[in-house]
Amino acid sequence: MPIYEYHCDQCDKDFEYLVFGSEAPVCPNCEGNDVRKLMSACGFFSKGGGGETVRSSAGASSCTGCTATSCSSCGH
Repeated sequence: MPIYEYHCDQCDKDFEYLVFGSEAPVCPNCEGNDVRKLMSACGFFSKGGGGETVRSSAGASSCTGCTATSCSSCGH
């Protein structure tokens, strides 16, 4: 069950929503259903070659064309 970020066009608020199956999100601020899913950056931890913890985030990308840390379409 993923948590998605949404923006409510009725009250102009952003919120997170835990999605169960095909359930439609409802704004917790105004209870409106005029919402759209936002693109969000994800963060993760991974182990480097020497066992050290390496932090990375899609928001820390050096690519100016997108927010991904690496992408096969632009080679970054």
